[in-house]
Amino acid sequence: MIDWPAIHREALDILVRYLQIDTSNPPGNEKPAARFLGSLCEAEGIDVEYIETAPNREVMVARLRGDGSKRPIMLCNHTDVVPVEAPYWTVPAFEGVIKDGRIYGRGTVDMKGCGVMQLIAALLLKRESVALKRDVVFCAVPDEEAGSDWGMLWLCEHRPDVVDVEFELSEGGGGSTRFGRQEAKLFSVATNEKDLCWLKLTAVGRPGHGSVPHPDNSAVYLVQALNRLVEWERPLTFTPDTETYLERLADAGLMPRDRADVEERIRQSPEMQAMFMNTLNLTMLNAGIKANVIPARSEAILDCRLLPGQSKEDWIRQVREQIADERITVELYSPDQGEPERVPWDTELFRTINDVVKEAIEDAVVVPGMTTGGTDNRFLRAKGIPAYGFIPCLLSPEERRGFHGNDEFMTVENFQMGCELMYEIVRRMVV
Repeated sequence: MIDWPAIHREALDILVRYLQIDTSNPPGNEKPAARFLGSLCEAEGIDVEYIETAPNREVMVARLRGDGSKRPIMLCNHTDVVPVEAPYWTVPAFEGVIKDGRIYGRGTVDMKGCGVMQLIAALLLKRESVALKRDVVFCAVPDEEAGSDWGMLWLCEHRPDVVDVEFELSEGGGGSTRFGRQEAKLFSVATNEKDLCWLKLTAVGRPGHGSVPHPDNSAVYLVQALNRLVEWERPLTFTPDTETYLERLADAGLMPRDRADVEERIRQSPEMQAMFMNTLNLTMLNAGIKANVIPARSEAILDCRLLPGQSKEDWIRQVREQIADERITVELYSPDQGEPERVPWDTELFRTINDVVKEAIEDAVVVPGMTTGGTDNRFLRAKGIPAYGFIPCLLSPEERRGFHGNDEFMTVENFQMGCELMYEIVRRMVV
């Protein structure tokens, strides 16, 4: 029998110490975090390897050996976090403050908290001498928050042996206490994700003095183009995955069944819209060199996210057609790391997550979902590996706002739930 109160105390202590390691990316400097996690595994007699991908940046791989009757499962997490705007935090971001039942710190939800849940699962399998049918690969990678060039992408290109697994668990999905305006115990297992497709729009005109009426202003051309994109009404796209998602929500009484009503509900929720259409958001503008100089060149950056199966080339064509102005050039701004691959959701891992969650939590609803942001899962899915995003706890709307937000926190109760559920999911997958 596992002494869960003692494990909770140990896990909380590990998380607090982990949060105190500043791995803001840029610049990253994740090596101390990799060594910290590795030292905890080494202390238990678990095989650990440190893989340097760049100066002061390491992947930490810890492996529990199984009997080989099943192929390995990977527990993957990233050690870097996004930078902090300290003046807007009410608590120190890198001290691991515990206050009023909450654990504050950059990384509690994204994703050092989940990393510790995975670590505890690996440590307990070792301590309990569980007879493993498959290897368990605990993998902590750098650079996820800046594109993964020195993290999972590097690992897939240079050490394919490490990622030669049957299943993988990382971030991208999890539990929520609300669905729209309804209270719920909704767990979304992210089985796919959208594709990153940042675009740069450039307008070129004729410079001139700001005091004189001017018909050839690049900034005006750009604003007109952006307005056309903002006003662009696009249809919703339904895929087999999202059809299953809607069906399960309807079964739980969280969504209507009539398609017209469903589409209306989707369009009322920005979060749901992102699952059913390609999205674009204006995130950067650059024009002008002086207040009294008409800009010769104006640029804008759009953060576009494409549904799985949509091509970047076709999307760029659609954007150009919507702008309908040859004075505006449209080009890919983000690195092209390939298009996300669909992987099946009806697998042993999904069914195990479903069973564990429903046995532990009354009225839980488990659905296959889609990550609207980017995660390291995309690189494993490109290899045909069912790589799922799942943080096994019930985050409140306030906790969910902590992703890249100020005063990021997770409740102690949620963290403890996550440790227990993660262990049971992994245990059932390996015995």
